[in-house]
Amino acid sequence: MKGRILVIRGGAIGDFILTLPAIAALRRQFPEAHLEVLGYPHIIELAIAGGLVDRAQSIEARALAGFFARNGDLTEDLADYFSEFDLIISYLYDPDGIFRTNVARCAPAQFIQGPHRPDEKAGLHAAKVFLKPLERLAIFDADPVPRLCLSERAGDNGDLSSSFSSSSSKVFDPTVTEDRRDAWPGLALHPGSGSESKNWPEGKWSMLLERLMEQTAFNLLLVGGEAEGGRLERLAAGVDSARLILARSLPLPELARRLETATVFIGHDSGISHLAAALGLPAVVLWGESNEAVWRPQSQKVLVLRHRDGLAALGVEQVFGALIGRWEMENRS
Repeated sequence: MKGRILVIRGGAIGDFILTLPAIAALRRQFPEAHLEVLGYPHIIELAIAGGLVDRAQSIEARALAGFFARNGDLTEDLADYFSEFDLIISYLYDPDGIFRTNVARCAPAQFIQGPHRPDEKAGLHAAKVFLKPLERLAIFDADPVPRLCLSERAGDNGDLSSSFSSSSSKVFDPTVTEDRRDAWPGLALHPGSGSESKNWPEGKWSMLLERLMEQTAFNLLLVGGEAEGGRLERLAAGVDSARLILARSLPLPELARRLETATVFIGHDSGISHLAAALGLPAVVLWGESNEAVWRPQSQKVLVLRHRDGLAALGVEQVFGALIGRWEMENRS
């Protein structure tokens, strides 16, 4: 195919990242096609930054509402836009086929309806579920692991390692306790998520940070969004500022570039954990009640840590040990 392909994807950060294998498979199968994604701007720009698509367009256009109404009033601009494509793959929630029917009124494109969310009872991982619709295009056995590589673009927004004076080529032992404040690599931490029920207690995060300050030489990259601002500020207040960078509410491509400079990541069941995994970071993910078989990050470098009595029952000692163990496993010579 040398034509134009459109992938439509709403949802949160994690939903989009778990759809990246489908986008990557389309790119590999149709390398000469124009590949475009329609979605939430602050999320889909990751696909541009990772070189997976040629263009990203906002799904937040008010005029799009007409496409979700039966026999809706379709604006000329959007009708013309959809008519440009030869293949449209939609992961929008459209149980009655209203959106699909309206698109067909203005676009002769082949239309493939994908699932908005996986059926958790089936137990198939979400990334594989989102790949399933591509079988209609004879795309089988595609890599189900989300992958993002932004390294060639890392200089665009600055290299986080330049915030510290030493070279990252130095041998680094995270258990060394003497003063190594100029050392990088570092540890990235995301102590929040989209739901408070998915969060490890803030008090335990505070104790973990204290332990890291006292017993390791890690510098810390503490990340989060606006909703986590208070938590980030409180946690940061207990950390030596010379060993901390606070990255709050950054655009996702910039956050990804900063995460790439870390050597290990820890977080919750969240989109940012999926982002870290897609970047190839060794990671520890503190897991609650979500269906792990369906939603866990796919990377083999990710250790999912959970407790039979629930997320809050995870102990600081257990998490600290897992974090150091994950780092050592990935960095042993």
